Amino acid sequence: MFAVPDNTVAVAERPGLRHPVRVALEYAAARDRWRDLLRYDPDQRFSTRITAGPDEEVWLMGWLPGQHTDLHDHARSTGAFTIVSGRLTETVARGTATELNVLSAGQSRVFGPGYVHQVRNDGPDPAISIHVYRAGGRAMRPYHLDPVSGPVRD
Repeated sequence: MFAVPDNTVAVAERPGLRHPVRVALEYAAARDRWRDLLRYDPDQRFSTRITAGPDEEVWLMGWLPGQHTDLHDHARSTGAFTIVSGRLTETVARGTATELNVLSAGQSRVFGPGYVHQVRNDGPDPAISIHVYRAGGRAMRPYHLDPVSGPVRD
């Protein structure tokens, strides 16, 4: 045990300082906050904003089998995403190399400026993910992969 001095002042938490993975995991666990928002769209990946504040936006995404994003980055944004259910495959483009990450429920990925990736549902079941965006929101800049020079912005 430790002693707390009488003059100790509790400082309020600053949400903008919490790691975006922690935020995504908290929202993933709090299904009552977003359960009624979830939809699946057979024509395109579903997404809706759960909340937005001055420091971050939190988005819910529903992925049917075969749905995906194009290769993109998030401009100035930093953030993370967490898989709530199902499985998603992320391809990260670094130079002329690509890295493949297969993510299951409870797993997260972090991104920042210059992080070029594609996310898709290659599995047989729908997937749900929570995404946290900071410093620029949910901007998505498209890229294509050049075999000689790597990711090139469209």
